[in-house]
Amino acid sequence: MPTKVTIAQHILAANEAIAQELRQDLGARGLATINVMSAPGAGKTTLLEQTIRRLRGQLAIAVIEGDIETSNDAERIEAAGAQTVQINTRGACHLEAHMIRSALEQLDVGQTDLLVIENIGNLVCPATWDLGEDLRLVVVSTSEGDDKPAKYPQMFATAQVMVVNKLDLLPYVDYDLAKVKREALAINPRLHIFEVSCRTGAGLDAWCEWLLTFAHSALQEITR
Repeated sequence: MPTKVTIAQHILAANEAIAQELRQDLGARGLATINVMSAPGAGKTTLLEQTIRRLRGQLAIAVIEGDIETSNDAERIEAAGAQTVQINTRGACHLEAHMIRSALEQLDVGQTDLLVIENIGNLVCPATWDLGEDLRLVVVSTSEGDDKPAKYPQMFATAQVMVVNKLDLLPYVDYDLAKVKREALAINPRLHIFEVSCRTGAGLDAWCEWLLTFAHSALQEITR
């Protein structure tokens, strides 16, 4: 109904305004920002753990961790060596820009190069909400089926990077890697795609090298 549409537009417009303020603020602080999204269990947290450990001493990373409940993932990220703030949404299926604004007040970003927002595990709602990020990353995995780009096209259309995780399970699951890449690129031809296994380490060097280059390039652009 018209009333519902108007309300939805108002909420998204308010979020967009805060997101733009965040983007300007983060840029002024010299922070590149990534919004990491996936379905539950695709391996976002494990990818971040491995990334933080591999880039220690090369890239100072802070993480805003989003979950409906618990601080389990934030504790893992902190143990990996990154400054971390937990957001619990208590039922909401996505993060919003005002939540990120509040979380930033709890972070000391003076010595941080890259801010990572780990969004709620969901391939629908997070695609709609701008969090002030410079880059969107979607993580998919071989354990969740190869139909995700076709079923959730908006997520892949709004992302700049896709990481296919759990390559070590390919011999044991019915997953067509070529199909996933083909369908994702049909939705978004500019998508950067990385194939990794966080368990074996396969592909992580290439991913970390790319991220390091992105972060340094983004910082140069921000401070120009």
